Amino acid sequence: MNFQPNELRELRGAYEGRRVLITGGLGFIGSNLAIALVELGAAVSLVDALFPDHGGNWYNVWPVMRKVSVVVADMRDQARMLALVEGQEYIFNLAGQVSHVDSMEEPQTDLEMNCRAQLSLLEACRRRNPLAKIIYASTRQIYGRPRYLPVDEEHPLQPTDVNGIHKMAAEWYHRVYARVYGLATCSLRLTNTYGPRLRIRDARQTFLGWWIRQAVAGEEILVYGDGRQMRDFTYIDDVVRAFLLTGCRALFQGEAYNLGGCEVVALADLAALLVDLAGRGCYRLVPWPEERLAIDIGSYTGNYQRAREVLGWQPVVPLRAGLAQTLDYYRANWEHYA
Repeated sequence: MNFQPNELRELRGAYEGRRVLITGGLGFIGSNLAIALVELGAAVSLVDALFPDHGGNWYNVWPVMRKVSVVVADMRDQARMLALVEGQEYIFNLAGQVSHVDSMEEPQTDLEMNCRAQLSLLEACRRRNPLAKIIYASTRQIYGRPRYLPVDEEHPLQPTDVNGIHKMAAEWYHRVYARVYGLATCSLRLTNTYGPRLRIRDARQTFLGWWIRQAVAGEEILVYGDGRQMRDFTYIDDVVRAFLLTGCRALFQGEAYNLGGCEVVALADLAALLVDLAGRGCYRLVPWPEERLAIDIGSYTGNYQRAREVLGWQPVVPLRAGLAQTLDYYRANWEHYA
């Protein structure tokens, strides 16, 4: 992580020697956040259920394996959560099921992972650690198909799939527990996050993870529709900075902040960029599969002005540079992810 000098001093002052719990800590964002927190001097504990179809991977925390505490546990286990939250000063709540297609095929499972598990954590904090700062990883998917661009936090919430509904409910649980019980909660609405340690073995979590795998392997990338859908993408280092700055600067009254990317790109252009950076493979436009078209949100770009004003955050890693670093990571660590 490359922090500005003033940022680094502030973050080290906030986290050095502090007890931090990360749920979903062996996953993509959780592991990158754990590595950054260890570098800042925090005492980091990770909890992850390691469900096979989720993103947990022991290799993700290999650089800090001896410097973190890892507990394999299901967040729905109330007794385990009561013990895990006790004494923690910061809780970065990243656990959950993120596959939109899976949520439509198995909605009850998505309900368990994204609602019941979140209530279990919040209840544990209410009963055992009401002073902890809780930062929840929400999603732009709760907005549904945008009525205008870029989407700000005042945009109506109209999810197009079961996953979006449950993530919206989880965010509102955090708001309600802040208002009614005084818990210190805050949510970040993430857009398409990419970078090292992203799950790439299939397309269950993100299409970009699968595209990255195909680019490294020199395979053909399939782009659905006309490829003109516009999206923004946030490199993992920028997302980690956002979580860390939120822990220092948010009001913790149940508020939510959008994140976003440095630039907006059409999906066909994104595929072409990956092929160019990889130096191999190709891409092709194909018709939408019915099950994916039914829940697609079309073009999306996020307005992160509120995060800039309150948290002092904005993305700094350009898309081309971030993708190049990501491809380099998977070339070097292919056997641990593919």
